[in-house]
Amino acid sequence: MPGDEPAPVLLRGADRAAFAVALAGRLRTAGVGAGLTEVDDFVRALRVSPPASRTALYWTARIALLRRQEDLAAFDRVFSAVFDDAPPLPLTRAAQREARRDEVNLPVRGGGDQSIGGGGLPWATLPAVLSVDETEAEDDRIRLPELRPSALAALAERPFEELDAGQTALLGEALREALARWPTRRSRRHAADPSGRRVALRPTIARARRTGWEAMTVVRERPVRRPRRVVMLCDVSESMRAQAAAYLHLMRAFTTVCEAEVFAFATTLTRLTPALRQSSARAAIEQATVAVGDRFGGTRIASNLTALLDSHHGNALRGAIAIVASDGWDSEPPEKMTAAMRRLRRRAYTILWLNPRAGAPGFRPDVLAMAAAAPFCDALLPAATFADLTDVVRRLTAVSTR
Repeated sequence: MPGDEPAPVLLRGADRAAFAVALAGRLRTAGVGAGLTEVDDFVRALRVSPPASRTALYWTARIALLRRQEDLAAFDRVFSAVFDDAPPLPLTRAAQREARRDEVNLPVRGGGDQSIGGGGLPWATLPAVLSVDETEAEDDRIRLPELRPSALAALAERPFEELDAGQTALLGEALREALARWPTRRSRRHAADPSGRRVALRPTIARARRTGWEAMTVVRERPVRRPRRVVMLCDVSESMRAQAAAYLHLMRAFTTVCEAEVFAFATTLTRLTPALRQSSARAAIEQATVAVGDRFGGTRIASNLTALLDSHHGNALRGAIAIVASDGWDSEPPEKMTAAMRRLRRRAYTILWLNPRAGAPGFRPDVLAMAAAAPFCDALLPAATFADLTDVVRRLTAVSTR
């Protein structure tokens, strides 16, 4: 009877791993980067939620195997070639028992795309053939939101000069959210902690008064950790015009998340900490831009470092993480840069130098000022995209504390 026939289920009796590997191979042939991690995710998804329809299988494969938005067209082409041109199998009990006994490898016609054809996919059953009206009704009934988180990641890989103001602001907010953890330092204060290594004498003696001065209860303590200060100096000269706006967003992320001091310099030094602490990102960037009167001019890195060290804000550098964002082009002699970096090295805990050209193939710090500063830096990091700045934030949060 018709009521005794089982419900249509895709891939019943098939080797899910073999099917996932074969489909991933087709995708790689078409240029989609479906690796071992994606294949493992696909196999796990098929085990947890076996697809009951072609639409369910499509979304399971798309979510598990795709990582980039630009691969969507190739994925749809491969998926259509696999399922549109394959002959359907009847969903009868006899066919299912036969599929359980012996898995078959059905040939798939590749159509006009020769890069997708060849070989077969290891399945045992196929979805029933639907008419055009039924397909349209199913597509109209299922409306999934087009969530594309890879769009933001694609923007993060683009150079700063290719981004407009809106995209830069969007990535700046994402950069601020990425700063979830902040480096800390050990202070001189202590707090009670059962796992502490140091014995707290006063609380231990106070409790010993109740037990005839026998220290029956030993109270331990540990050092209290405080946020470590970050001091960032950003070059806003003509050679850094393309990177200036993005670096302002990085400085705003520092000032709004925790204790930080930020400065911009070209020929003179300008403190931007009060301007960038505003809640509105647009207002903060506009006010900081107005405050820097010598932007897009010459560069005096060594003089501005010396001015910061000589000012009362130079005390903020003691035990702090110093970040200098510049391409190293300086109009002053390298001996002056050596003297300034030597003073900064004695005062700061860590020195990170962000250079937008450091990520270029074959880059070497051959510029005189950059060559003079490099020996005093703990790391010379590339900073040409927002992805590079995100890596800087992750490195900052992972700075070892003492």
